[in-house]
Amino acid sequence: MKTIGLIGGMSWESTVPYYRIINETVKETLGGLHSAKCLLYSVDFFELEACLATEQWDKITRILGQAAQTLEKAGADLIVICTNTMHKVAPEIQQHIHSPIIHIADVTAQALLQSGIKKAGLLGTKFTMTQAFYKDRLTAQGLEVVIPPAEDVELINRVIFEELCVGITSEQSRADYLRIIQALSQQGAEGIILGCTEIGLLISQSDTPIALFDTTLIHAKSAAELALDD
Repeated sequence: MKTIGLIGGMSWESTVPYYRIINETVKETLGGLHSAKCLLYSVDFFELEACLATEQWDKITRILGQAAQTLEKAGADLIVICTNTMHKVAPEIQQHIHSPIIHIADVTAQALLQSGIKKAGLLGTKFTMTQAFYKDRLTAQGLEVVIPPAEDVELINRVIFEELCVGITSEQSRADYLRIIQALSQQGAEGIILGCTEIGLLISQSDTPIALFDTTLIHAKSAAELALDD
């Protein structure tokens, strides 16, 4: 079994499910008392969020790059960045380590295509929804991506940072997200990417008949499966 290096804490609220899902996947596959070999480097999200607000991507790259190098030196065979937005700097981080980074957009695209989805709605931070670094990874694999209008992009982003990242889930925000999901479906989206690892804390498949693709679940399961793949 390979050792998984997790860069977490962005936020810690969504890092917790990663550990659970990875270990559940290993147990389901191997049975008995088996559990995953994991290393966790948990960053201070306050520092990184301040960099996000001013788009100091070079500083974010240095912080996360140091985390990745530390995990690799500690024995990590593969690296998982437990957030969608920070994958903007994944290519730069990969240049400084040998262990492969399991890119969240790549495994998400694979999951959608395996389900027969050709056109998907994307929810996430405003960076994930509006910048090319994430959407381009999806379209490169043949997916068509649609995002909400500007006012809903701001609403989704606000809920992520002001509520979900600090453990708050509200019925109003759930209703707002479901309204947005319905609107994307009416634009032809066959499935919806929950492209922020916190969104799964607010809504789940039981809330809507529209197919949801939770990137936390997809990413964590993919990491566990790769760790077990000999």
